[in-house]
Amino acid sequence: MIRSGLTITGAAIALACAAPANASEKGWDDAGTVAKNALVVAAFGVPAVQGDWEGVLEAGGSIGGTILITQGLKEAFPSRRPDGSDNKSFPSGHTSTSFAAAATLHNRYGWEAGLPAYLVASFVGLSRVEAKKHRVGDVLVGAAIGTATGHLITTKANDNIHIFPWADTKSAGVDVTLRF
Repeated sequence: MIRSGLTITGAAIALACAAPANASEKGWDDAGTVAKNALVVAAFGVPAVQGDWEGVLEAGGSIGGTILITQGLKEAFPSRRPDGSDNKSFPSGHTSTSFAAAATLHNRYGWEAGLPAYLVASFVGLSRVEAKKHRVGDVLVGAAIGTATGHLITTKANDNIHIFPWADTKSAGVDVTLRF
């Protein structure tokens, strides 16, 4: 049960690696949204599957706080998106949310969970630039907001839990070791 809940991060990494460099702006937008949503599900799902309700609350706090900060900055500093669709380019909400989820996983469960999560979050940032929704600066500020909020709100879970990402040429996932 725990392994299936943790495989979300592995699936998001596979998605990120599968995105072709010549994809359309909509393709990049869709892939980035899927990856962001997978990270949010992982940030809530990993602790929920383990019965770590404090971790679920901390994930909610870091992601919710990040969204509030990001939306406040979008209102305070309107910036035209590169595609011209609206004035909500700064900072990137997809990126800030993704990095908040990644920072939560990293801070709560260690680098073994954080490294693949940060890779997926970085893909989300790249996808926002490639989809012409944001400039690089919008993405970097979003990443900083999410990372800072995630690390400020989330605490380390337990040294008895170890998370190990794995991958081969046909699949990817995460194994969990619990010490009793």
